Amino acid sequence: MTEHAVAPPTVGDQPAAAGSPGRGGGASSRPPGLALAQRILFRYGLVVAYIVMLVIFSALKPHVFPTGENAKAILEECAPTGIMAIGLTAVLVMNDFDLSFASMLGLGSGLVTVLIVSHHVGWVLAVIIALLVAVAFGCLNGFLIAVLGGSSFIITLAMGTVLTGVEFAVTHEADVFTGFPKSFTSIAQGSAILGINNQVWIAAVVAILAWIMLEKTEIGRFMYAIGGNPEAARLAGVRVRTLRILGFVLIGMAAVVAGVLLTSLGGSYTPNPGPPYLLPAYAAVFLGAAAFRPGQFNVLGTVVGILFLETIQTGLTMLDLATWIINVVQGAILITAVLLSRLGEKMA
Repeated sequence: MTEHAVAPPTVGDQPAAAGSPGRGGGASSRPPGLALAQRILFRYGLVVAYIVMLVIFSALKPHVFPTGENAKAILEECAPTGIMAIGLTAVLVMNDFDLSFASMLGLGSGLVTVLIVSHHVGWVLAVIIALLVAVAFGCLNGFLIAVLGGSSFIITLAMGTVLTGVEFAVTHEADVFTGFPKSFTSIAQGSAILGINNQVWIAAVVAILAWIMLEKTEIGRFMYAIGGNPEAARLAGVRVRTLRILGFVLIGMAAVVAGVLLTSLGGSYTPNPGPPYLLPAYAAVFLGAAAFRPGQFNVLGTVVGILFLETIQTGLTMLDLATWIINVVQGAILITAVLLSRLGEKMA
C-alpha cells in the first residue's frame, strides 16, 4: 500500500477535495505573507499561547509559579491524565470515540488493590492481570463497534457503566487505605532519575512509544488512513477492523496504567476514581489537534494540550480563584479547541 492510497483524517467531517475553498483552494487568493502567517498561527498558535500563559502567571505569582518545584508538580499532575489522553489519541485518529476508559481506570485500580491487599498477590502480577482485563474489554469494545457496527459513542458509554459495575462487584465499594507494599507505592512516589517523579518518566515513555507508532510505523499510517476514509483504506488492503480493535485495547491499557499510578501515588483506593479524568483527557486531545498538524489528532499536540490544561489550572488555583471558575475555563477551552481544530482543518 502506498501512502497516497487514502486521504489523511481530519477532525470532524471528511476532508474536502484538494483545491476546494475549504481546504486551501482559496489560498492563492490571499497574499503569500498573510497565508504564511495564518499557517504558522494555526500550526504553532497553541505553543505561543502556552508561552504567553507562562509569562503571565510568572508575572502575577513571581515567587511561586516560575520555580523548579512548581514545574515538577505540574509534570506530576499531568502524568496520569496524559497517559490516558495519549491512548485516546490512537482511538480518535480513526474517528472512533471511547467514553469507557475512565471506568476502565477505576476497574484497573480496584482490581490491583484487591489482588494486592486482599489476596496478597505480588504487585507485578496484579498489574499484569489488570492489563489483561483491559485487553479483554478493549477487544470486546472493538468487536461490538468495528465488527458488529455499533456506534462507538453509545457502545463505550454503555460499557463504562458495565465496567463500573464490575469494579463495584470486585471491590465491594470499599475504601482501602492500608496494605500496599512499599515496592508498589514507590512506583509513583519515587523519583529515581534526576529528582523527577517516576510518573513523569513513565508518561514520557508512553508518549514516545505512541509517537513512534503513529508517526513512524505502517500501523500508524494505516490508522490515520482509517480516520480519513475507512472504506478506501479497506479497499487498499488495510485491516480496518483489527486496527480499530487495537485502538480500544490501547486506550484500555493506558487507563489501567493511569489507575495503577494513581493508586500507587496515594497508597489508597476509592471506588470509581475515573470520571474526573474523562473531560481533561478529551480536552487535551482536541486542544492538541489545533497544534502542529491543524485538524488532525497527533501525539505531540496531545502532550502540549495536557501541559497547557494542567498549567492553566495550576495558575488559576494559585490566583485563589473559585473552583467553578476553573471548571468554566476548562470547559471553554475544550469548546475553543474543537473550533480551532475545525478552523485549522480549513486553513491547512
